[in-house]
Amino acid sequence: MNDVSNSAFDSASIDVLIVGAGPAGLAAAIELRRLGVQRVVVAERELEPGGIPRHSQHLGYGIRDLRRLMNGPSYARRYARMAERSGVELRLSTTVFDASPAANNARAVVLSTGVRERPRAARLVAGARPAGIYTTGSLQQLVMAGIPVGSRAVIVGAEHVSYSAILTLRHGGCRPVAMVTDLPAHQTYRPLAAATAGRNGVELVVGRRVVDIAGQRRVEAVVLDDGRRIACDTVVFTGDWIPDHELARHSGLAIDCGTNGPAVDSSFRTSVAGVFAAGNLLHGAETADVCALEGRRAARSIADFLCGTDRWWPPSGPDMIVESPLLWVSPNRLSALRAAIGSPSARSSTSLISPSRATDRWRFTLRTAQNLGRRAIEVRQHGLLLWSGRPVGTASPNRSFTIASTWQRSADPDPAAPITLTVANRVR
Repeated sequence: MNDVSNSAFDSASIDVLIVGAGPAGLAAAIELRRLGVQRVVVAERELEPGGIPRHSQHLGYGIRDLRRLMNGPSYARRYARMAERSGVELRLSTTVFDASPAANNARAVVLSTGVRERPRAARLVAGARPAGIYTTGSLQQLVMAGIPVGSRAVIVGAEHVSYSAILTLRHGGCRPVAMVTDLPAHQTYRPLAAATAGRNGVELVVGRRVVDIAGQRRVEAVVLDDGRRIACDTVVFTGDWIPDHELARHSGLAIDCGTNGPAVDSSFRTSVAGVFAAGNLLHGAETADVCALEGRRAARSIADFLCGTDRWWPPSGPDMIVESPLLWVSPNRLSALRAAIGSPSARSSTSLISPSRATDRWRFTLRTAQNLGRRAIEVRQHGLLLWSGRPVGTASPNRSFTIASTWQRSADPDPAAPITLTVANRVR
C-alpha cells in the first residue's frame, strides 16, 4: 500500500488529484481531460479501479450515463479503460491522508470516497458473533471470489441494494428466504421487486426489526421484535449508508449534519479552498450512473476554477436545514458569489446567483423518513416563503426526490440566515 501524507506525489505539479476511483471519481477525471485539463491523477486505495460495481455481477449499470445496459464488473472495466485512454493517471493501492491541495502538490483536489453500509454492530443487534453475517459489500466480494456464503439467508432491509443482495445470494448458491424491514413497505421499484424477491419466493416482512441473531459458531436464526424466529445460516445487512468521510473530517472540511458527508454548494465546493467533493460521499446512496453524471458536473466546476472563470473561492452562504420528516438535502449550502458586473461598489458586494454550470434545470436532492404522498415542500428564510412545490420523484423512505433550484435567486446571502426546508401540511 502506498501512503501519501503531507507530501506531493512527485516533483511535477498535479492539476487535479481525485481521491477514489469509483464511478464519480473516474467520470470526473475523464470529463476533466475532455475539457483540456492536463494532469489528472486518481488515487485509489484498492487494488483495482471501479468502486462497488466491480463486485456486482447483475445487470442494471450504465443506463443513464453510458446509454447501455451492463453488469457491474463490465461497467467498472469500461470506466477504467476510458480513464486510461483519456490520459488519466491511475495510482492504485494508494491512500491519501491529507486532502489539502498544498499537501499533494495539486491545484485542486476532489474527494469521491463513496459510502459504506452500517454493519450489525452499528445497528445494535444482539447475539453472539457467529459466522455467516455480512453486509452487501462483503457478500459481493466473497461471491465474486467463489467463496461459499451459506445456504439459507435473511436480508435485513428492503431498499434498492437489498434486492441487489438477492441476486448476489442466488449467484453464490444461497437461497434468500426473507427480507425484514421496519418500514411499512419495500423501498424499491415494483418491477425490480417482482423480478428478484417475487421470482425467488422471498418473503417480505414489513414493520419489524431484527433484534437478535441466534447461533454460536454459525448463524442459526434471526429473532424479530415480535418474537418470531426465522431459521437461516446467513444474514445480510443492507443499506443504512454512511459516507466514507474520515479523510474529509481529518482534513478539516465542514461536515453536514444531515448527510454526514462534506457540506458543499451547488458547484461541489467544500469549506476548504481548492477542495471539491462528489458522488455518494455527499449522499448515501445513489446508483452508480447517478454518481457518474454528478462527477461530470463537478468536473465542469473544477475546470472553471482552474481556468480562472471562477478561480477565487467564494465565501460560504447560508446553510440549508431540513426539518422532520426530511432527513437531508444535497447540496446543503449556498454560496455568496461576488457580482462580476456593475460599479466598483457593486463588485465588492455579494449576492446569491446560480453559477453558470448550475442552471435553472439543476435541482436539489432530498430524502425523507416517511412517505410524503402528494404533500409539497416549502423553502423559507427569515420566515418568508421562497418557494413551494411538489417534489419530482417518489418521496418515500430510502428513495431520493428533487426540488427546483430557481428560488436561490431570491435568497439572502447572509451566512447567519439559514434556509429551512419543510414539508407542507397541505396536499398539493
